[in-house]
Amino acid sequence: MTLRQRLTFGGVGLLLAAVAFVVRPAPTAAAPTGERLTPAEFAAVRKAVLPTAGEDEFDKIPWLTSIWDAREKAAKEGKPILLWEMDGHPLGCG
Repeated sequence: MTLRQRLTFGGVGLLLAAVAFVVRPAPTAAAPTGERLTPAEFAAVRKAVLPTAGEDEFDKIPWLTSIWDAREKAAKEGKPILLWEMDGHPLGCG
């Protein structure tokens, strides 16, 4: 077998392996156990995940999503601009 044939067959094998890796079935979710939260447990979990008083001060800032609008406002008020920029997936920086 020539080097060219080996490379061709190797490339086909690599391609098939890549396709097999990408086209694998999605993992299934765990089967529900049938247990439900009691109203008291639900209230405790809800209280734990909701923001407490003063915890969401960040949301009270009047953020602007347009850099042009921010530039105009900053120039008018004589204030600097805070540019918060992130790269990556929108559900988390990767």
